[in-house]
Amino acid sequence: AATTLTSLTQNPAAVKATAQCFIDLVARESDNNVKLIVLDRLEVLHSKHQHVLDPLVMDLLRVLQSPDMDVRRKCLGIALGMVTSRNVEEVVGLLKKALARTTEAEAEKIPGTTEYRQLLIQSIHVCAIKFSEVAASVVHALMEFLGDTNNPAAVDVVAFVREVVEKFPNLRGTITSRLLETFAEIKSGKVFRGGLWIVGEYCADASEIEAVFEKIREVIGEIPILAVEQRLLDAATAAAGEDEADKEKKEPSKASAPRVLADGTYATETAYSTAGASRLEAVKSANKPPLRALILGGDFYTGSVLASTLTKLVLRYGDLDGVDVKKANSLRAEAMLIMTSLIRVGQSQFVTVPIDEDSQERIMNCVQTLASAELSKNTRVREMFLKDTKAAYAKMVAHEEKKAAEKKARDTKKTAIQADDLITFRQFTKKATNEGLDDYELEVSRATGAAEVGGSIISSLSRVVQLTGFSDPVYAEAYVKIQGFDILLDVLVVNQTTDTLQNLVIEFATLGDVKLVERPTTHTLGPHSFHSVKATIKVSSTETGVIFGNIIWEAGTSETCVVLNDIHIDIMDYIKPAYCNEAQFRSMWTEFEWENRVNVNTTITDLRTYLNHIMKSTNMSCLTPEAALSGDCDFLSANMYARSLFGEDALANLSIEKIEGTGNIQGHVRIRSKTQGIALSLGDKITLAQKEVAPLA
Repeated sequence: AATTLTSLTQNPAAVKATAQCFIDLVARESDNNVKLIVLDRLEVLHSKHQHVLDPLVMDLLRVLQSPDMDVRRKCLGIALGMVTSRNVEEVVGLLKKALARTTEAEAEKIPGTTEYRQLLIQSIHVCAIKFSEVAASVVHALMEFLGDTNNPAAVDVVAFVREVVEKFPNLRGTITSRLLETFAEIKSGKVFRGGLWIVGEYCADASEIEAVFEKIREVIGEIPILAVEQRLLDAATAAAGEDEADKEKKEPSKASAPRVLADGTYATETAYSTAGASRLEAVKSANKPPLRALILGGDFYTGSVLASTLTKLVLRYGDLDGVDVKKANSLRAEAMLIMTSLIRVGQSQFVTVPIDEDSQERIMNCVQTLASAELSKNTRVREMFLKDTKAAYAKMVAHEEKKAAEKKARDTKKTAIQADDLITFRQFTKKATNEGLDDYELEVSRATGAAEVGGSIISSLSRVVQLTGFSDPVYAEAYVKIQGFDILLDVLVVNQTTDTLQNLVIEFATLGDVKLVERPTTHTLGPHSFHSVKATIKVSSTETGVIFGNIIWEAGTSETCVVLNDIHIDIMDYIKPAYCNEAQFRSMWTEFEWENRVNVNTTITDLRTYLNHIMKSTNMSCLTPEAALSGDCDFLSANMYARSLFGEDALANLSIEKIEGTGNIQGHVRIRSKTQGIALSLGDKITLAQKEVAPLA
């Protein structure tokens, strides 16, 4: 009834009543599939009447009580489009309450709580960036989750904090001070790297820089790290030696006899090495400050980010007016001591994994920058540390804003006609014999579809599949039309004989996840006559599907059969470009087990042209930012993502390089999905697309 009402009238009151009916139905219905279908209807209604439904956003958020993640995700996706400056305070308040409930002990036991928490954080992030008036109240509440053991949620929070401090300069002071307070609670290396980058870029005052150094001393512990760890090991060894000496005094000596193993050989064991290894493990497993624990655990990438942050702070501190030279030199020496300590301990026995060459080189570059007066005063070096990285992030944020604005412009309906435009009556227009068709006539022809007849015929002919040969008694061809999850076959059957064909029937069969809905009925065809037969095929997934069959008829007393050509289902009809963030892409990439690797073999010589050609051929969108792909370089790596109409995800990673001298492109495309069919089908599409030459960009 609600859907019928919107088809009869577009009155705002009727539209609002329809939306309210949809929301009540979603909240009341227990079947998740019904919820998703009704939410789809509500989304379509909102796209046609955007601001009319905005007051209903709080009613819609009641749907978040549903335990199903797909329903929650769909609900929040619609609700974020209904948020305005009038209701943003209420929406954010409700989301914060829902977020607080996910931290309760009982909620932690419920499956999907972690994913729901991450979804709420992302939704609050969108609201805060869109409406600056709530950013200040939201950012401090979300920063409590930086110490969350759930890594993706904490990573989302630090990304949100980074964007807020870039977009709202007036909040930088309070945010950086609050961020420093949470350093002792952070457990993830990725979150630590984000936090260190923020304080390294946005702490500009002398007091703020000194506060950062004080907090780093706290989270890294006593330095030099190697000397302290060695001292702890020596103390543990000495204590163990005293205990063994006391034990030997108390216990009488026993005659030791060699132990014989099962194979007849004597057993040998070095008590010293076994005891020493156990003491070393005890020192490693002792309770340590969070940043020190990460470094000793082998996370030297975080150590290199720490070195870069310290270098930025020291260089910026030296540029400030009225600073104490002794204090500046003291901070410089302390920063260099921390950096050299990272390298020394990375080469010792106290770390789980030795330091890698890349991290060591980056840390050494920072040490040399601070140690050399010439490098410290070099304009290019200072710009690299103090300006370039911040400018790169600002450029990335600006690019994301531009993309969002372009998407909004595409989605926003253009005004069909202005309120003060003239009304043209065709009956009153003057007829000119020598003039061609005027603009108004062209518009009318477009509106009635007359101008698009040629294009529609061409597009229809491209989907015609010949089922039998021209020399067969019965000629058949099918027009394949994709309509949602169904394939509609319109089969033209022509009797090419002079006989009447009785009980003619087309028998279809399917292979794969496709099913024939109803079988065509029998017909009688006169000599040289034709008939149209329709059949509906239901598609349930993007697995490779084939439709085959035959035509059977009676001519006189005999029965004749003609086998039909196969109709292969094109996977591209069901795959649409989609978007996901980096954390979601990495999570799905790790989770999906089916991978198809396709080697690059093409005549295309431009890297970007090849990427665009593959994206167009596979209906996939590029997730890698434009800023990362820009510039002249001989190698390219990009992530791509698409989603099928059945909710199946398809991931792809393109890694290619241009060979110097020949100019040819080599590399591979890795495709991952949850099901084997979509991975194989996309791989076949890419293999075929490589043989085609892409048009010049």
